[in-house]
Amino acid sequence: MRKLLEAAQRNLADANVATISTDNRFDAAYKCLMQCAMLGLWASGYRTATSQPSDHQTAIQCLTLTMGVPAPTVIVLDALRKQRNLSDYEGDPISEATLASCLDEAGKLLAHTRQWLCDHHPELLGAA
Repeated sequence: MRKLLEAAQRNLADANVATISTDNRFDAAYKCLMQCAMLGLWASGYRTATSQPSDHQTAIQCLTLTMGVPAPTVIVLDALRKQRNLSDYEGDPISEATLASCLDEAGKLLAHTRQWLCDHHPELLGAA
């Protein structure tokens, strides 16, 4: 769990490097979001079936149940998931506004995840 949390932190740091493309920065920020969502699932005793479509959708839409993320935030995160699909599978470019939103949401979800794990599952983080 701690390694995945550290990976999410690295991805968010990479997403904030202004010298790489908007699309790659978005990908790194989105990866941070997904790693946080997976931490919530795993800490709650669940796994997604990565061999099945919709594992990202499931992880994001379960955040209200797993880590108490407010429903309006989950709606925003799900919209970012849809934008990621358009970018990855149809080549749609990522706008600066979409990148800014993803960076902001990734930062907030990472902070929420850290706090939630400390409050509810400190044993999963191991020695710091």
